Amino acid sequence: MAAAQNSLLFLGFDFSTQQVKSTGALRTEESFYFVAMLCCSGLVCVRTQGGVHLHADRLTVTSPVLMWVKALDLLLDKMKRAGLDLSRVRALSGSGQQHGSVYWRRGASGTLKQLDPDQSLNQLLQVCVFSVSHSPVWMDSSSTQQCQHLQAAAGGALRLAEITGSRAYERFTGNQIAKVHQTRPADYQDTERISLVSSFAASLFLGDYAAIDYSDGSGMNLLDIRTRSWSEVCLEASASHLDRLLGAPLPSTSILGPVSSYFVRRYGFSEDCRVVAFTGDNPASLAGMRLQQGDIAVSLGTSDTVFLWIRHPRPALEGHVFCNPVDWQAYMALLCFKNGSLTRERIRNECAGGSWELFSAALRETPLGNNGYIGFYFDTVEITPAAVGIRRFAADDREVSSLGPQAEVRALLEGQFLSRRLHAERLGYSVGKRSRVLATGGASSNGDILQVLSDVFDAPVYTIDVSDSACLGSAYRALHGLVADSGVSFSETVKNAPEPQLAATPHPTARKVYDHMLQRYARLEERVLREAPPLSHSDQSAVL
Repeated sequence: MAAAQNSLLFLGFDFSTQQVKSTGALRTEESFYFVAMLCCSGLVCVRTQGGVHLHADRLTVTSPVLMWVKALDLLLDKMKRAGLDLSRVRALSGSGQQHGSVYWRRGASGTLKQLDPDQSLNQLLQVCVFSVSHSPVWMDSSSTQQCQHLQAAAGGALRLAEITGSRAYERFTGNQIAKVHQTRPADYQDTERISLVSSFAASLFLGDYAAIDYSDGSGMNLLDIRTRSWSEVCLEASASHLDRLLGAPLPSTSILGPVSSYFVRRYGFSEDCRVVAFTGDNPASLAGMRLQQGDIAVSLGTSDTVFLWIRHPRPALEGHVFCNPVDWQAYMALLCFKNGSLTRERIRNECAGGSWELFSAALRETPLGNNGYIGFYFDTVEITPAAVGIRRFAADDREVSSLGPQAEVRALLEGQFLSRRLHAERLGYSVGKRSRVLATGGASSNGDILQVLSDVFDAPVYTIDVSDSACLGSAYRALHGLVADSGVSFSETVKNAPEPQLAATPHPTARKVYDHMLQRYARLEERVLREAPPLSHSDQSAVL
């Protein structure tokens, strides 16, 4: 982090399931440039498994609130010991795992405002601060009853999606709050404020309750994504006095105030350091990948995740639409596909002798469109769509039991990417002249896989190295927060960051081939869903 003495530092924090991280962005008088400074604390609550407690019912999953508090103590102490001059920090922001909730006990705001800098946060917040000491988190799937009630009150699953951007999901915070309200009424009555993990973390730095931002708030099944205010129907269906307990949501670029005097006196932050609203880890990742209007990001990992920047959302029963974290007039959409790299590896092992080189050769040696063969490869219960099993179809839509090894490889990959494009378009994505696909994750290192991705989306594919994208995105957002009110765009703010690298361009015939295949894939997907046996309750929980 060594730089000119007049340089300014912007910090981003990420409060995830297993650790708390920090990344720095540096600005000099002449230009912006960015450097990663990652400080990680390991798990600090040794009685958790991977940062969570799995309860006896196998559905309830929680994390100790003090785990994050203690982790922040360790992280800031490590930064201080490393000699980082925190007085140079001009602004900070952060992210938290989406769908986690924190319940502040009555009187906790007074504690936050009077923190003793001679003691650690963990010492100060040990007693009488949280009415619920263990936070429900994203892995929890115990609120089925509350989901059903919310959807009925809203007028059905699709109507709820039209209001909040998603149908009811068991992990979503509104349904978790409803469960606490019903099963722990005394604790709920003793609650002064309910935060998301993101706004809880911001509250620590602010020394007061921080507002929930629009983007993370739209992952709760409570926020009307068009008016950007709490939906009265959803609030009333969830719990009593919920508007008061949540506070008013704010734009994700909002400056919440100066950093608490506790951090000034204990760690040397400047009194001029500003706290920019924290957001969820997925929205922060969109910022870290620096998506622009028309872009779509495809993360090719164990699960494949698709992020997209959209202006005109079309919420559906699958996927999620959130308010955009860097442009309050725009939206982002998120899709998750469970059958990603593990399925690709299985087909590689079965059809290419376990060799990625032979897998790639199969892609090069088979034609675009695979002579009409299309495959659905759901080794485990898929999220989008909710289905399981392997189905293969010939050019005349006749089902076949098997394909040759090379055709199987291409059928898998084309089928995966057709699915990503189909469901992205249903949420509002459209291929255009300015479209770019940003690829990240392990499989993005394979140029032949990226070529198929480029052909299916009929758009150039760029690779971007964004390890810890949520943390980096938070540093970018801290920087942008100081200038957003003056009309400076996020893309202008981070224009000097390293550019993605062009990895593949679509074949001239790709549009003709895959526009037709996309229509076929959509019809066949409906057939697969129509003919599939009903999912068991455990399978339904896996989808949620």
